[in-house]
Amino acid sequence: MVSWKDFDSLSSYETLQSLKNHVDVKKELSGENGAERVRKYNCEMAAGLNYNYASKEVDEVVLKALQELSDEAQLTEKFEELYNGAIINTGENRLVLHHLARNQLGKDVVVDGVNKREFYVSQQKKAADFANKVHNGEIVNENGEPFTTVVQIGIGGSDLGPRALYIALENWAKANQTFKMEARFISNVDPDDAAAVLNATDLAHALFIVVSKSGTTLETLTNEQFVKDALIQAGLDPSKHMLAVTSETSPLAKSPDYLTAVFMDDYIGGRYSSVSAVGGMVLSLAFGPEVFAQILEGMAKEDQLATNKNILENPDLLDALIGVYERNVQGYPVTAVLPYSQALARFPAHLQQCDMESNGKSVNRFGQPIHYVTGPVIFGEPGTNGQHSFYQLLHQGTDIISLQFVGFKNSQIGKDVNIENSTSQQKLNANVAAQIVAFACGKEDTNQNKNFEGGRPSSIIIGEQLTPAALGALLAHFENKIMFQGFVWNLNSFDQEGVQLGKVLAKKVLSGNSDGALKVYADLLNI
Repeated sequence: MVSWKDFDSLSSYETLQSLKNHVDVKKELSGENGAERVRKYNCEMAAGLNYNYASKEVDEVVLKALQELSDEAQLTEKFEELYNGAIINTGENRLVLHHLARNQLGKDVVVDGVNKREFYVSQQKKAADFANKVHNGEIVNENGEPFTTVVQIGIGGSDLGPRALYIALENWAKANQTFKMEARFISNVDPDDAAAVLNATDLAHALFIVVSKSGTTLETLTNEQFVKDALIQAGLDPSKHMLAVTSETSPLAKSPDYLTAVFMDDYIGGRYSSVSAVGGMVLSLAFGPEVFAQILEGMAKEDQLATNKNILENPDLLDALIGVYERNVQGYPVTAVLPYSQALARFPAHLQQCDMESNGKSVNRFGQPIHYVTGPVIFGEPGTNGQHSFYQLLHQGTDIISLQFVGFKNSQIGKDVNIENSTSQQKLNANVAAQIVAFACGKEDTNQNKNFEGGRPSSIIIGEQLTPAALGALLAHFENKIMFQGFVWNLNSFDQEGVQLGKVLAKKVLSGNSDGALKVYADLLNI
């Protein structure tokens, strides 16, 4: 039986506090053993990825203390409880089963007589069958013509993850002849968002996926009506162009307004729902079910690594523990996710929700106040664009920002241009290598404006190419990292009460019942 305790009540907490500033990463990488350190501090991931943490402020002493923390906090044991169906989401009294949707790990979980593994597999098959019928012409529009575009209508986890994964694989799919349909996304309740998407879409040849677990999400239902009005104005029957991804108990589930409904449940939270029909339907339509299956396989293999008790052989756990050390010992408040891959342009935004909605908590899993910092602020943009934007602060600002790079040896498209004796991909990767060393080692200059202190810690995940399996492994890595950090901090990482208050007040404004400052702000905005 595992024991849930606050981080600062553990003996390993005190050990770690004694190791503040224990490692000078500038000295370590600049010294004669710097090259050997880069080769040594490396951990294999799934799908050919590798997590290199040589530029982090760790050594054998720190790593030993982190292993002791992992053992004392029973982190892998808690993970085992999670995927075997324990009630980990204490706020909502729910299981947490997104790992089960990868069809891997643990025993079958049965809830109210329903085998959840079989349920998730059945819905994946339902989505795959629908996608295949669209692709082979069994499902067509009113004029018997094929659908060429799919538009997902959803917000939060119903948008960020699927959108990030679609963008990540669009070029790969085109280069590998698996691209089936263009995908677009409507999320913001701002009417300009829906209008922009619809203006660029051939409505007669478009399918629209309405994604709402409850079937009552205000922003999503508003955008759905916006789309329905556009279809009607174009002389089209919305019920011939729309499908739903929802729960079995939602009002959307058996509505004749949709071609079909594919189901999800309460045990997979929105920000982890890319493995469910939320991501499976749109990605199967865009790239084919086989590609979505490859994403899941990459995730499943990474999940297997996350069960290893040895942190040096568990990249997800190791990354999580180093992050805890940086947050709670070194005192770094922010983590920048910096993919040197344009395909991962929206990946930091997805991780921002995943991390900050999960671990942005100031009470423990029992609702009691805690007395240590928890989740960091997450932000990021692809390199090299970010270098010409916010890297100035990362290099010479007053705060040290923890850095997580992602890079690939080869591009997705297999085409390149050689200018000045190097290709575009070589130039891209030369930049990420240079940034890692520049951040760590800095540069001394008598002109203080040109002086770089260095000592800015970073890690990098390196792969051969951003394939579906590699993308799945990358996503699972960060999901598991967030989970392990929540375990250390004794948080419930699987509810999100912080997003609810604003919704309640917005409904109060729209009902005309606001008063005080709320009413004045509403009046200023002409509501």
